[in-house]
Amino acid sequence: MSEITVAIRYAKSLIDLAIEQNALEEVNKDMDLFIRTIKANPQLNAVLANPIIYHDKKIKILEDIFANKVSKVTIAFFKLMVNKSRAEILYPAALELINQYDVKKNIVKASVVSAKALSEENKKTIIAEIEKSTGGTVKLSTKIDPELIGGFVLTVGDKQVDTSISSSLARLKRDFAHRVVPVAK
Repeated sequence: MSEITVAIRYAKSLIDLAIEQNALEEVNKDMDLFIRTIKANPQLNAVLANPIIYHDKKIKILEDIFANKVSKVTIAFFKLMVNKSRAEILYPAALELINQYDVKKNIVKASVVSAKALSEENKKTIIAEIEKSTGGTVKLSTKIDPELIGGFVLTVGDKQVDTSISSSLARLKRDFAHRVVPVAK
């Protein structure tokens, strides 16, 4: 079974348990903290994935880092994963839990890449339009890419809207290259 399939199953089980324990919001925040911690300290993920390090040591490390910061449900999940020799799946399971939570709560992820930083008003307008078309709540991430020259590239799920000047110029160049202009005689 692939790592992602296993991560999906564990994430689903954790969501079900969190709902049963009335702790879904808390567990979601815990997984977000876990993901941010792993991204900031990739050595932690290396330790969790290392089969030579004993389970007790991994649990102790996780408890030392997260004991006072996450719920008992999350700590129990960490222990279960480590004891089942699935510590290397913790990170992908946390990512998957966030994805499943977003689906359950109808949260839509969108990203905008623009040539210059977007104003708060522009961000609000984009969020409002996406919310109107999807009916969900929007998590918007922004990025600046000066090579776009102007305009933006908006990605929502698997859909993309490209209004960048660099893209328009590339289309024009392609169109000119493929058109045959008759020579006047």
